Amino acid sequence: MTMSASAPAASGSPAGAPLLEARDISKYFGAVVALEGVSLAVRAGEINCLLGDNGAGKSTLIKTLSGVHPPDEGTLAIDGQPVTFTSPRDALNAGIATVYQDLSVMPLMSISRNFFLGNEPTIGFGPFRRFDATKAATIAREEMHNIGIDVRDTEQLVGTLSGGERQTLAIARAEYFGAKVLILDEPTSALGVKESAIVLRHAISARNKGLGVIFITHNVQHALPIGDSFTILTRGRSGGTFRRGELNAEALHRLMGGGSELEELQADLESLARREARGEDIPTVPLGIEADAESEPPILGENKHF
Repeated sequence: MTMSASAPAASGSPAGAPLLEARDISKYFGAVVALEGVSLAVRAGEINCLLGDNGAGKSTLIKTLSGVHPPDEGTLAIDGQPVTFTSPRDALNAGIATVYQDLSVMPLMSISRNFFLGNEPTIGFGPFRRFDATKAATIAREEMHNIGIDVRDTEQLVGTLSGGERQTLAIARAEYFGAKVLILDEPTSALGVKESAIVLRHAISARNKGLGVIFITHNVQHALPIGDSFTILTRGRSGGTFRRGELNAEALHRLMGGGSELEELQADLESLARREARGEDIPTVPLGIEADAESEPPILGENKHF
């Protein structure tokens, strides 16, 4: 990681400066514009929910924040100081820990091994140095307990844990190794209601410990209860950042680009409910099209959409 030559010494962050800030970030892959002029900031003790539909550019942005992709334009800053990441290790050393949706843990390795993945404690010297399994097990058990998960056997394979427990393990690991900013990439997308609630509680817990949390999701119902601010992405461009209470769920959906689809779906459902109330048969034609008993069914081959 390299600091800008004009940046102040890292003796302390300026008052009120975000822990992590992206300023007018743009990223291009050939002729494809993945991001254009996107800004985002997260402060200590806050959760910034990054919202956007699939293909909005969320993954590209978090990979830029975590050192995977260097930005083509714009600036990244930590504690108000411009930085350049040359690798994910640079970002991690700067206190930015990313918990990816599918790549956070190794399913065929034990809990203690996963907890220290790449940072294993050792015992002995020189050629006799080896993994300190006892120390790793003790620390992993304690840290998992502190975050709300009681582990009876740290040799248990992570693949046998539930999805919520795997996310919890990754979050506990990031906190233990000194993360200042925790980036959670769609942590609840593949989880049920109960497990999603566990992960959301851990995100709030991390915020209460003074970490800055960037919570990436396309689920407005998961973002609203925990977010202090909300940054919208639509097709690689920023739809603005809003503080808690400025927008409701409907407004967030509209900014994400799904408002019209939801309104259309609501109208279709209301139409079906009225037909059921009248005792009519539910139509098998696409929603929004009135069934016509006199009309003939379409002939395959004449429908240009097949």
